[in-house]
Amino acid sequence: MRDCGKALLMTETDLTEIDLAATVQATPLATLLESSATPHELRAYRGVLSPLELDAPALEIAALAKGAAIHDLGWLKRVAVHGEDRFRWLSGMVTNTVTELEPHGGAWNLVLNSQGRVQGDLMVWRENDELELNIAADQYEKLMEHLDRFIIMDDVELAPLSGETAIGLTGSEADEVLGRLSLPTLSEPLTGTRVEWNGLALRIVRGYGVLALHYELWVPLAGLGKLWLGLRTAAATPVGTAAVEAFRIAEGIPAYGVDIVERDLAQETSQMRALHFNKGCYLGQEVVERIRSRGNVHKHLLQLELFGPVPAGGTALHFDDGALDGETAAGHITSAAELALGGVSTGRSSSAESLTGGRRAFALGMIRGGAETRHQALHYTAGTGKGTAWILGAAPGL
Repeated sequence: MRDCGKALLMTETDLTEIDLAATVQATPLATLLESSATPHELRAYRGVLSPLELDAPALEIAALAKGAAIHDLGWLKRVAVHGEDRFRWLSGMVTNTVTELEPHGGAWNLVLNSQGRVQGDLMVWRENDELELNIAADQYEKLMEHLDRFIIMDDVELAPLSGETAIGLTGSEADEVLGRLSLPTLSEPLTGTRVEWNGLALRIVRGYGVLALHYELWVPLAGLGKLWLGLRTAAATPVGTAAVEAFRIAEGIPAYGVDIVERDLAQETSQMRALHFNKGCYLGQEVVERIRSRGNVHKHLLQLELFGPVPAGGTALHFDDGALDGETAAGHITSAAELALGGVSTGRSSSAESLTGGRRAFALGMIRGGAETRHQALHYTAGTGKGTAWILGAAPGL
C-alpha cells in the first residue's frame, strides 16, 4: 500500500463530432429504441450514444421535475472489486467511506492524485461483503488505468461486469410508478435492494437527488424491453439526454469533465458530500486535510441563475465595475441550460425557490472567492447578446 505522502451532436459538417461518434457505441436502450417505428437522433453523451429527445422538451422536463421520467443510464459501467484486501485498498483510493458503508449502501467519491487534483468520480456500492464501482463510460479507461496502477502488493482484482444495463427513473412520482409495478421503493438515498420481477432479476438503487427522486434499475440485457415497456405502462414518460442534462444543471449536480476537471482540488468543487475526514489515509488526503485545517481555496464551483441568453461552457463572468483584485474575470461558466418549467417548485430557500412557469436558465460556474462575497450580479456575453448571472440564493427580490 502506498504511503499517504505519495457532449456533442453528430453532423455531416463537423468532422470532429463525426470522429467522436465513431469511437463510441450506442447503449442497449438506444439500440432497442432504434428498432422501433420512429427512429431517434442519437447524441454522444458520457461516452456512449443515447437518444437526444424522446418526447417534447417541455414534457420531458416536467416529467423529470414533477412527474416520473425514464431515461437511459447505459453510460454507467460496473466493476466488481475482489480480493482479501479489497476494503482496505479501495478505502485508500477514494475520498469517501468504504469500510463504514451499510451492507446495501453506496457513496459518491472523488478520485485524486497525490497532489490532491481530481482525476474523476465514481460510485462505490456495497452488497453485504461485495464491493462494486459504477463509472461513467467517458471516464472508464482513465480511472481503471489509474486504479490498477496502485494495485501493487495487494490482493485485489478489478473485474468488469457485463450482461446488464440500467434505466433511470426520476421524478417526484417515481415511487408511485414503482408501486404500480409491485416493485419496492427505497426511503433513503444511496441504498439498494434486489428483487425478482416477471422472471427478471432486478437491482434497484436510489441515487442522490436535489429536486426529485432518482432511481437506477439494473436489468439483464435480455429483459430490457420488458422493463422499459412495463415502466411506460405504469405512466412513466421517456426522456432523452437533452432534458436529463438540463435537469442535472438545474439540480446543481456537477459532471466530471464538464464542471469538474483534472486541475481542480477537491474543496474547489464544493462537493463536501464526496469527502470523509475521519476515514484515514487515501491518495491525495494530505492536500485535502491541509486545506481543511490551514485555510480555504480561492475558488468554488457554484450554482447560478441566468438572465439572458444561454452561454457556452468557458464563458467569462465579470462585474460591471471591471477588475476583481487585479483580475478581469470573476469566474467562468462550466455548463448552462434553459428549462421550460411550467409550475415546478425546487423546494429551496433561494432565488429559485419557486420555478413558477415560463423558461428559467441555470448554470454551474467556477467562481473566485472575492466574487462570492460581493453579492452582486455577474455579467457575461453570449454571441451578440449579454446577460447577468446571480449566485443562487444571492439575488435580491427574487
